[in-house]
Amino acid sequence: MRSIIRIQLSTMMFLEFFIWGSWFVTLAAFLANNLSASGVQTGEVFSTQSWGAIIAPFIIGLIADRYINAEKILGFLHIAGAVLMYRMYGAADISNFYPYVLVYMILYMPTLALVNSVSFNQMTDPEKEFSSIRVWGTIGWIVAGLLISYLFHWDSKSNLANGLLKNTFLMAAIASGILGLLSFTLPKTPPKKNTSEKISLSQIIGLDALKLLKDKNFAIFFIASVLICIPLAFYYVNAQNFLSNIGVENPTGKMTIGQISEVLFLLLLPVFFTKYGFKKTILVGMLAWALRYALFAYGNAGQLSFMLIIGIALHGICYDFFFVSGQIYTNSKAGEKYKSAAQGLITLATYGIGMLIGFAIAGKITDAYKISEKVFDYKMIWLIPSAIAAGVFLLFAVFFKDEKKENVI
Repeated sequence: MRSIIRIQLSTMMFLEFFIWGSWFVTLAAFLANNLSASGVQTGEVFSTQSWGAIIAPFIIGLIADRYINAEKILGFLHIAGAVLMYRMYGAADISNFYPYVLVYMILYMPTLALVNSVSFNQMTDPEKEFSSIRVWGTIGWIVAGLLISYLFHWDSKSNLANGLLKNTFLMAAIASGILGLLSFTLPKTPPKKNTSEKISLSQIIGLDALKLLKDKNFAIFFIASVLICIPLAFYYVNAQNFLSNIGVENPTGKMTIGQISEVLFLLLLPVFFTKYGFKKTILVGMLAWALRYALFAYGNAGQLSFMLIIGIALHGICYDFFFVSGQIYTNSKAGEKYKSAAQGLITLATYGIGMLIGFAIAGKITDAYKISEKVFDYKMIWLIPSAIAAGVFLLFAVFFKDEKKENVI
């Protein structure tokens, strides 16, 4: 790969995830402080990510794969996203804010697949080349969090009270506009399918892979994937507010420890996977979810603040050991014919159905344990998802039969 193309792709990845990290991490705090949103309303706003994940395959399957170059669609979507972000920046109440964020996520979620398509199209050996490009996305997310906490201080106690967290949407809008314009200069990525080729609904959303559920192990994995997303949703809905409300300084910056951890454990994953196999690897990921929430339940901003930091740092194990290893397992079970369909099905199950259910439950639980303004029974709010994760751990441990003899990596 030529150096100029590597720089272009790395910049694309950096901005793609800088945009998401600019506003999504602090979204719950913004909704509570700027728009006085309830837990249920916060869950509904976060669920727009799930609706975006459900609709994204249609945009990719019906348009990007058949009619228009991926880099051009990427440009149009991010320019439109910049406009929507600016409208979110100026929203005065939750009823005004929700339609913009819903349309935005419907447009943004397909870009996650598009940046991958643009990248893979320029690679001769994706297994070796992609990670060095994709890591810039994680760096972009980290930089966004560090800017919010340590440069602009938008998440400080006084600036939260003054509503300055809305500036995260302005920062995201500017970055989205820049990526939108840069996208038209990216290497050309033409459609891969003939427009005359018939395409079915089942192909678009991955239903062709449903026959994999006849395999008992894959069925257990599929169910566990949906269920583990319920406790995952609690992190998005509550973590930022939790850290802010109990007095942790620079909460957004501290949450970037999770992304740093993600990079480190991603490097360790192949070693762990090869030595211990899929079942033990994914069980460690599930156990990490239960442990991190228990740490949140009993930690505080004082002498036990180390428990909160450890809980945040466990993000790498939580995400990599479950989601990444799950993608690898799915790829190995699907075979050449159903690889794309199987990955689409798992994405629909996790970021679509699982997270949709999780955000609804997390919002209701948050409201149920609200004591007064900015005062919550966080011990119970975190112990509930911890118990759910532990339950999924037991389900998978008992019913999934070890496949360590199979070559799944």
